[in-house]
Amino acid sequence: MEKVNRTPFQGIVNIIRFNWHFYVLFLLLLVAGLLFTQYTLTRLMLCGAAIATLSSLVVSWYIYDHSDLYTFRWLDDMALRPCRRVVNIHAGFDETSQLLAHKYPGADLQVFDFYNPEMHTEVSIERARKRYVPYAGTKIISTAAVPLAPASADVVFLLLAAHEIRDPGERITFFKELRRSLSADGRIVVLEHLRDVPNFIAYTIGFLHFFSRTAWNRAFNNAGLIVVKEKKITPFLSAFILKKNGIAS
Repeated sequence: MEKVNRTPFQGIVNIIRFNWHFYVLFLLLLVAGLLFTQYTLTRLMLCGAAIATLSSLVVSWYIYDHSDLYTFRWLDDMALRPCRRVVNIHAGFDETSQLLAHKYPGADLQVFDFYNPEMHTEVSIERARKRYVPYAGTKIISTAAVPLAPASADVVFLLLAAHEIRDPGERITFFKELRRSLSADGRIVVLEHLRDVPNFIAYTIGFLHFFSRTAWNRAFNNAGLIVVKEKKITPFLSAFILKKNGIAS
């Protein structure tokens, strides 16, 4: 299988492309504020906001373009067991299915998209969907009904997607569906930013879009799942390896 390479700066370019309205609005406010205000404090606050925005872009470049995130080398020591039946689930923007197909060339890979414009309202996802062609064979699904037979999946990947399910009840229902689909020794890989100090430093109030470790653990536990292993992929990303509660390792 031909290796799939990401282009240089692909991550940071996508962030700006899909969230351009935020950067344009901020730039207009910054220029207007600096031109028309004479208050030193206001100017300092605007400059501070500009520095914070630039810092968040630098951090995002480090995460999405410079780190090992998309090489998937960080999966090598995560004890995922045989990966014959692999499922990748995303929220409307898929940068990982081709990479996973290369990582596990002998696996039967199924790709699902749970994006629902009535429930998951991020404008950036709408723009991403228009820009990128879905992975071949991708199926649109509901978080309440994942079309997998019981005990049919060896590994389910949820990479930077599950936080788009904002309702706690919907999130628990979704993870219950994934639990139902797991084989006895199957695993779920959840990769997310956390609402923690590093992400606050990186994204200031933007870190509120993420969930805390406590919130994730509550969802996992309520769905009958437990964390086998947690690993930091850069200081800003956490990977959780989940299994069915009550199944021996």
